[in-house]
Amino acid sequence: MSNMASHPPLFYLASQSPRRVELLQQLGFRFEKLCIDIDEQRNPGELPEPFVSRLANEKALAGYACLSDKRPLNSIDSTDNGISNVDRNTENSVILAADTVVAIDDTILGKPSDRAQAEQMLMALSGKTHCVYTGVAVLSKAADAPSYTMQTIVSKTEVRFRTISASEVKWYWESGEPADKAGGYGIQGLGAIFVQSINGSYTGVVGLPVYESCELLKRVGLTPGVFYAQ
Repeated sequence: MSNMASHPPLFYLASQSPRRVELLQQLGFRFEKLCIDIDEQRNPGELPEPFVSRLANEKALAGYACLSDKRPLNSIDSTDNGISNVDRNTENSVILAADTVVAIDDTILGKPSDRAQAEQMLMALSGKTHCVYTGVAVLSKAADAPSYTMQTIVSKTEVRFRTISASEVKWYWESGEPADKAGGYGIQGLGAIFVQSINGSYTGVVGLPVYESCELLKRVGLTPGVFYAQ
């Protein structure tokens, strides 16, 4: 990892989530977004924490394969409106991937497929405490290393919802916000009005726990507010 210390690694995000992109941009990171596609089916009996950890790892590996196969990239640059001059390379590179699920006990609530499912999810959350798990994986490949290394963490946050009325659920669905959100709500948007309290990482509920992610990235030579590629 000595090479990474003297020459900061190239940074890639293996995620299509606009919320993860926004959080990393707010921190001043410069990176490119990798287009990946993996099977996100839950294994029989798989609990939420190992589930998000496994998917984060698999997304990072898919990102590594994307670089190796020279597939198309989507450039994301926080300083020049998406025009990036980061060289594509698997050497001296870092790939970050994440996965988030909402769970009541061990029941995972995914993205609602329609209005009825969204309403069912929100009423199940009403007046109760649920957990949001976000797994983060950081895959790094130093130029002088024979293979990559993988580091993974899981952030768990308890979220308490106030009691929600049926009319509020109807209004919320019609806002359009729940359709692409795990658990049928977005804490960073209108869904915040349902949240009574949280215990844990707010940004973990959004989709990328900032503290934990930055700790992993610092171990491989990436720190917030510093731009890397020339």
